[in-house]
Amino acid sequence: MIPKLYLYSFGVWVLFIIPAILNAISIGLYAPYTGELLTHQISSVIFCMVIFAVTYVFLKYSNVSGTSMQFIYVGLMWLRLTVSFEFLFGHFVMGYSWQRLLYDYNIFEGRVWLLVLVVTATSPWLANRILGVPTDRGITMKSARSML
Repeated sequence: MIPKLYLYSFGVWVLFIIPAILNAISIGLYAPYTGELLTHQISSVIFCMVIFAVTYVFLKYSNVSGTSMQFIYVGLMWLRLTVSFEFLFGHFVMGYSWQRLLYDYNIFEGRVWLLVLVVTATSPWLANRILGVPTDRGITMKSARSML
């Protein structure tokens, strides 16, 4: 049986599509003033903040629990889904060339898409640590504080 954490996490990843679309639309507001590279960088940083904020709110209010390792697995699942979606949707639906899709991974050209992937992969574990969701031994920071 698949733990509730993984099912809910998949649903949250699907919901990331909404802020991703809104972020892409908002690019039109500042792109005329910033140029393509800075627009890409601003958009990537904004999306990183959104990913972490959504992850934090999800863990805080969903009442799911898991071990640190399970939250690492969630992050890796999100990473695989994100990269798969980016390349499959980008190439086969949007018609982008493989070269264009790989261009966003070139940090030497100032492209910071890798930052989005790092935040996507680490947000579940980091939010879990900040919130004190149950650890491998099943004790939460909240319950430890209440024992004092």
